Amino acid sequence: MTDHVHALRSVREATDRLLTAVAKLDNAALAEESHLPGWTRGHILAHLARNADALVNVFEGRPMYESGTARDTDIERDAGRLLEEHLADLRDSTARFMATTEHDQDWSRTVELRNGVTDLAANVPFRRWIEVDLHHVDLNIGYELSDLSDEFTDREIAFLADRWSGRPDVPPVTLWLGYDGTGPTWHTGGTEGTPVTLGGPRDELLGWLAGRGLQGAHLAVLAGDALPELPPL
Repeated sequence: MTDHVHALRSVREATDRLLTAVAKLDNAALAEESHLPGWTRGHILAHLARNADALVNVFEGRPMYESGTARDTDIERDAGRLLEEHLADLRDSTARFMATTEHDQDWSRTVELRNGVTDLAANVPFRRWIEVDLHHVDLNIGYELSDLSDEFTDREIAFLADRWSGRPDVPPVTLWLGYDGTGPTWHTGGTEGTPVTLGGPRDELLGWLAGRGLQGAHLAVLAGDALPELPPL
């Protein structure tokens, strides 16, 4: 089973790192564009706070969000707040999430997330870690994919490789860390089409899988025709 205790500790560390970085901004900076199309930095911070509360719902057996529309409305409502309001909300919502995980939990049980997705309760802390660290990158304030820890990046590559597995619109893809096949290897995609082997550093592999950064533009195509284009996450 996933080590949820370690993941929760990493969530706290990632949140502290994000809060420290965001506290250096000003109100005007929050209204500027992030790396996510259509979202300002304020939208990302609002999403992170509401996602923490949504995961409390998951642990307490309620729907993660009332609806997709309600989720989007809440983010739009909160996006334009002042910096201090964003910081306080993210601190408070994170505290609620962490407090919920300290209650007696059956970490082996299956919980329901958004859009009918299910997972083990033990994997939810890692999902929160993904939200915090990747959206820190999305804020466009100097924290890059290359700044993510090797541990996080390897786990997220494996997580996303599994997410893209079996997709008929993605050819069979082998991912190599490096270029000679001696490092860690991941497999993704479906069974149709010409197999592709991609090699490169962690941040480029993650960028391709997550649709972030250069989206794998600097990966080496070691076998196959070209870098496959992934559908939106």
